[in-house]
Parts: sequence; structure tokens; C-alpha cells
Amino acid sequence: MVTIQVQNLINFVAEVFAHSESSPAEARRIATYLTTANLTGHDSHGVIRVPVYIRWKKMGSVVPNQTAEVVIDTPSLAVVDGKFGYGQTVTPQAVRIGIEKCKKAGLSAVALRNAGHIGRVGDWAEMAAAEGLVSIHFVNAAGSLLVAPYGGVEKRLSTAPYCVGIPRVGQDPIVLDFATSIVAEGKVLVASRGGKKLPKGALIDADGTLSEDPAVLYGPHSADGPRDHTKGSGAIRAFGEHKGSGLAFICELLGGALTGTGATSGDRRFANGMLAFYIDPKVIDTGNFFDGEISRYSDFIRATKPVAGVDSVLIPGDTERKMRADRTANGVPLPDDTWAAIVNTAREVGVSEVSIQKAAS
Repeated sequence: MVTIQVQNLINFVAEVFAHSESSPAEARRIATYLTTANLTGHDSHGVIRVPVYIRWKKMGSVVPNQTAEVVIDTPSLAVVDGKFGYGQTVTPQAVRIGIEKCKKAGLSAVALRNAGHIGRVGDWAEMAAAEGLVSIHFVNAAGSLLVAPYGGVEKRLSTAPYCVGIPRVGQDPIVLDFATSIVAEGKVLVASRGGKKLPKGALIDADGTLSEDPAVLYGPHSADGPRDHTKGSGAIRAFGEHKGSGLAFICELLGGALTGTGATSGDRRFANGMLAFYIDPKVIDTGNFFDGEISRYSDFIRATKPVAGVDSVLIPGDTERKMRADRTANGVPLPDDTWAAIVNTAREVGVSEVSIQKAAS
């Protein structure tokens, strides 16, 4: 395990993308969002994605320096085409449109299609919450067959994230952000590169055998080589049996089919689709009841007597806040295999050995 200080990590990752045709602004934006995912403990959506993003860029699956196009524009609704730009570039553009429409109308919806990997969906909920808005996000990934529906063994769904963000007065927002699979694909990636092991039975092989071995998803792979989920014989399992599988199906229809990205299919170009709704609580909550009731109910939940082996009952965001504070102060821990893969990618795009050494110092 290596530990990289936050600013060093952002600077280094930004240099990788700057060497791969992204503008300095885009390179730093991607680096900042990826590092923020690590800070919150979502390593699956953090800098481990650097080799994947650069590989996609070389393949032409993602296009640097894009500006999202608004193809439908009404007072309360927009359809935005990301034109396969990096998600960290086109998604905040789409979210900003939703925020501005919501501030005028009290309610808005934005359908984002054809975006590169949008990273941690919680970033976009936090962006809306910073403006005092509630947001709800349904996401899919076209071309990313990863998850077996309940009762099946074959890949038919993406990990189909779902996210809700709720602003707080003078406090961090409450953000619920999860893949509808037992684990996000990135967590399988992390496990395959020497990180946290997968939960028991997170994967299912073609014969129905439950597994925690990343090779079930990726097939045989070397320590620092690429990971390709099309090479494995098995799939990730949906969480919560039929409930998670059903929610994933809805994310595919709303985030994928309705946005125009398309529900996932093996023959589609990779792209995220996101259908997001934005609500201004001030328009609904004229008596200023909402935030006080959140505090009361949050305290009520946290005061629950915990089961044996659990320190305390948490609400969404508690773990992330604690992790962000710790890693901001002490640096981001990365498994050796993960750091080696990032460094190899940096060398491939022309980052100097001096920069590599400086990042790890």
C-alpha cells in the first residue's frame, strides 16, 4: 500500500490527462473529481479509473474537451447531449442547467445522454445541494453489460446507479448514492488490483456458482494488465434479490431508454445516461419545517440501539464524512497494484519520471 497526499494526487492525475489531449482545465477537473471519490471512500470511482479512462480515450470511446449540446429546452426540462465527452466535463454542465431551471420554476428535469463515465453520482447531488436543491438521479451505462438480473446468471444490466441528495442548512448534505448491484464494477476492479476483497457471493458464474473472485468477471488477467469485463464467464449480482434487480431495470429505462442513451446492450458504445430531477424545497416548505424535521429524524435514527458488533447506527453520508476528513488530513491509500497501473499509464502518455517521483514523495 502507498499513501499519496491529496494535492500531489490531484496534480499528478491532472498531468496524466493533460498529456492525453485534455485542456489544463479539463485535466484538473477530472483529477479533482476522481480524487474526491477516493476521499469519500468510493475508491471504485476514484483514481483507479485513470488507466481505464486513458484506454477509452485512445479507443475513441471518450472525447476530450467537449461542450454538451442542449437539444431540447423548455422552462422546466432540458435534454442534453454530452457528445461522449468526459463525464466530469459534460455532467456539471447538464447539472447546472437543471439547477438554473429549478431556481426559476421550483422544479426541473434534465435528461443527459451520451456522457462519458460520470464518476461518483454523489458529486452531482452535492452540486445541487450546495445550491439548496433536492435532487434525484437515475443512471445507466449503455454498452456496459455487467450485472445478472435476479434469477439469472448472464450479464443483462449495467450497475445502474441511483442517487438522492438533500441539502442541509449549515451542514453537509445527506446523499444516498449506490449501485443497484451488490458492488459497483469499480469495486471488482479494486479487488483485482490488491484492494478490498469482495463481499461473499458478490459475483455469479455461468453455472450459478457464487464467487468473490474478480476473474469470474474479468477472466484471466495479470497484476498490472487491463481488465475487460467481456472476457469473464460470470456477472455481478444485483443487490436485494428482486428489489435491486427491479430498481436497476427502472434505471435502465429512465436513465438509458428515456434519455436516448439507450438501455445497455453489448453492441453499444459506452456512455452514461442520467435522468435527474431537481426540487427547490423553499417552494414547498413555506413554513421552514423541512430542515428541522430532518434533524429530528436523523437523531432518532442514530439513537437506535445497535446490534452486536456494530458501533452505532448511521444515516447516509456519515461514513463518507468521516473518511473524507481522515484522508484529507492523512492522504489517500492506494494498493501497490493500483498505483503501479496508474504510473504505467502515466509513462505511456509521456509523464516524466520526475513527476512520478514527486507524486509519491
